Amino acid sequence: MTSDSFAVPAEAAVAGRRLVLMNPGPVNTVEAVRGALGGPDMCHREPEFGALMNRIRRKVTAVCGGGADHASVLLTGSGTAALEAAVTSAIPADGGLLVVDNGHYGKRLFDIASVHGIRVTRLDLGWGTPADPTTVGRALAADPSLTHVAVVHHETSTGMLNDVAGIGAVAHEHGCRTIVDAISSVGAEPLDIVRDGIDWLVGTANKCLEGMPGVSFVCASRCDFDGLAAHPSHTYYLDLNRHYQAQEKAGAPAFTPSVPVFYAFEAALDLALTEGVTARGARYRALAERLRTGLTEQGLRIMLAPEHRAVSLTAIQLPAGVPYETLHHACKRAGFVIYAAQDQLAGGFFRLSTMGAMDEREIDRFLGVLGAALSGTGRGTPVRTGPGEAA
Repeated sequence: MTSDSFAVPAEAAVAGRRLVLMNPGPVNTVEAVRGALGGPDMCHREPEFGALMNRIRRKVTAVCGGGADHASVLLTGSGTAALEAAVTSAIPADGGLLVVDNGHYGKRLFDIASVHGIRVTRLDLGWGTPADPTTVGRALAADPSLTHVAVVHHETSTGMLNDVAGIGAVAHEHGCRTIVDAISSVGAEPLDIVRDGIDWLVGTANKCLEGMPGVSFVCASRCDFDGLAAHPSHTYYLDLNRHYQAQEKAGAPAFTPSVPVFYAFEAALDLALTEGVTARGARYRALAERLRTGLTEQGLRIMLAPEHRAVSLTAIQLPAGVPYETLHHACKRAGFVIYAAQDQLAGGFFRLSTMGAMDEREIDRFLGVLGAALSGTGRGTPVRTGPGEAA
């Protein structure tokens, strides 16, 4: 699939006609995905929906790198719903979880386990600190009773990309299984459930897969799914075994799904599979590099070193004396939605996503808008409309 397939018509870029979402999901989608929401009314207990559901499950598994020995379970809910289903279902009664925490979403993994009374140890590395597999190995050696390791692949609080393959290899050396939060990475970052030794992979429709919010998923081996029946149930709606049994054995959802969002997700998956994970990642990377070059030319500091940055998100330090709200309102008036930083970075940083259906023209236009906004605060440098181009 060529980049032209994702070009935005010039008339759609007129202020007021289109908001370019530079938040890390929900993302801008193409018309084929939005239009699929208007599919026919359908009863979720009829075979037609079962066929749709199973097509999506197979396509999700393919995007994750799984084969015939793997399966995916779909849930109506955000990525957090699927993550909670995986964490609360995958760990046996006598198990224990090590959470690798180097940002907001690593802490979320710890909080989910804690809420449900699962025995959990938090390896707190500090925000923006790379997750070193050797450090994880030492933590596992210190407590041989641990059975699972959970880690975020793309930690969107900072834009950090964690080494899930390295962590998975160390976990397996210690006899542990892995749970990977791939919510903000699957579909664009190099990630393969088989190659990278991932046991439980959690994702969502509305980020790098460019679908609509409301459907999330868990991908794992069929053997691991079958083993869930022996584990304690911590929840009712998010009991992963219940969903797997319904979808795999009965060919129907356990509960009422969001049918229109399923239509849109299949359309998005078809586009993702046609484009390919590698090509989509390259598209995102080209946009991110163009954006980061322009930000640097405007004198802004990017939080992470280049080797740790994901292709779809950049965390930037706010210039001294420039409130985030000032930038947000100026950018939104011009047709761009930027994103605040979280927790300990709030007030000092903001974030920009390059996932979804956007193109180079919009990156260049955004850089001009941002430069003008910074100049208006008295803190800016000469306005740029794109890398190396003066306004």
